[in-house]
Amino acid sequence: MNREEQLQKAIQRREPWDVIVIGGGATGLGIAVDAASRGYKTLLLERYDFAKGTSSRSTKLIHGGVRYLQSGDVRLVLEALKERGIMCRNAPHLVRECSFVIPTYDWWETPFYGAGLKIYDLMAGKLGLSPTRLLSRDETQRFIPNVRTVGLRGGVMFSDGQFDDARMAIALARTAVDHGACLLNYAPVTGFMKNKQTMGGVQMLDAFTGQTLSFSARVVINATGVFASELMKLDEPIPQIKMSPAQGTHLVLDAAFLSGQHAILVPHTADGRVLFAVPWQGKVVVGTTDHAVADTPAEPQARRSEVDFILEHAGTYMTRPPTNEDVRSVFCGLRPLISKDADAPSSQLSRTHQIHVARSGLIHVLGGKWTTYRKMAEDAVDAAQSISDLPDVPCRTATIPIHGYDPGSVVGVVVGDDAGSTEPPAPLGNYGTDLDEMRARYAPTDFESISEHLFLCPAQVKWAVEREMAQTLEDVLARRTPCLFLDVEESLRLAPRVVAQMADILARPPEWAEQQINDFTHVARYFRLPES
Repeated sequence: MNREEQLQKAIQRREPWDVIVIGGGATGLGIAVDAASRGYKTLLLERYDFAKGTSSRSTKLIHGGVRYLQSGDVRLVLEALKERGIMCRNAPHLVRECSFVIPTYDWWETPFYGAGLKIYDLMAGKLGLSPTRLLSRDETQRFIPNVRTVGLRGGVMFSDGQFDDARMAIALARTAVDHGACLLNYAPVTGFMKNKQTMGGVQMLDAFTGQTLSFSARVVINATGVFASELMKLDEPIPQIKMSPAQGTHLVLDAAFLSGQHAILVPHTADGRVLFAVPWQGKVVVGTTDHAVADTPAEPQARRSEVDFILEHAGTYMTRPPTNEDVRSVFCGLRPLISKDADAPSSQLSRTHQIHVARSGLIHVLGGKWTTYRKMAEDAVDAAQSISDLPDVPCRTATIPIHGYDPGSVVGVVVGDDAGSTEPPAPLGNYGTDLDEMRARYAPTDFESISEHLFLCPAQVKWAVEREMAQTLEDVLARRTPCLFLDVEESLRLAPRVVAQMADILARPPEWAEQQINDFTHVARYFRLPES
């Protein structure tokens, strides 16, 4: 996957594209995979980098949504559980099963949550994971050694999915290219081409050369998530759908705060959400918050109140309450929620998705969540078929393996009584079958980590630039690898060495490397704790 080759492929095509997808997050990439696998000539254009926005800033979970069951949104839970199972089956190198423990402190909580989660298991059917079990007080302490013991009665253990969201996005991009799609990052859409008010294509700006290009298409799909309103207004002055984005903040702590491979689920918070403390990549991700925001910046900023909220709630379930000094990184994601009730809090807005066809024929994919990306893509491409003369080809993605698929390279499973002896996933397990090519291509020394605090090796940097269209230092340290999300200060320390390696591969001058350091330092500010 090489950007210059992809750009030339786009420029040299003289016929209209069957489908142009705007947006390179989970939904847009899923649509590109779906459309290309049906045989449609597909072009995807992303303003920044793949998964730059919401799709790299999730809680790193693939789940049916326990709280949606509590709120009565059964259809969403059924859909999400099915999609969770499909993702586990199609990408075993990227998705792992992880067990969650709900500690209980009131007499009614164990039977109440246990019954609800048993129903959750039944709804998953054949695509289910390990069954829910009720835990005694001693078992709960064994699985979560750091849990607060005062008043502890027992717990409930259930299973859900976990993944590296950014690496899943890159794998989807490569899957789309494997099926013939053409993908471009740093290619913002600046306008539409219309024929008598009917959508006929897009105008694109190459962010690196400043060149403006035009591409015609049978169908154009807006899959830009929280930024969808911008394209709605570009198409028609008064959009028919109102977006209500909500911000979710996460803190990253050292692994010692859990002392095990089980996640904690806190079922009650002040804003009506659940709170997760999840082991991930040798750290612990704690979150999330949920509050409505008016703006949708490329780099959302955590609020001091959000950080305090997470630290306070996490501290009540750990024998060692985390403090500001324990936070290694902070990241925020914006949820693309659809507003139906102006007075409803964002935590109560549905995570279901909608497909809206504008008067011009522009298709908008709105709402949704990472877990249901494949179904959202299927619905969008089905809509494209219905409004155009595209051949009637059924969706195939339920059984299409994701790039790197290797059943023997499963990332890892952490469930049940053996969890204490289960080793964390190998740092390079997410690459699947690509790891064989990496080992054949690079020297053994290229697989030695350059950091004592994070796993980052030269082979990952080379592969990101040569095979995964990484164009900037941020691309490598935030999405081809998760370093910035795991430890912001260590990432800044590693930046000069990484950018020097990139400059050597890309034959860039010293001025380029210096600018990359400056740009990355600016972005890193948003991953630090906000000031009081």
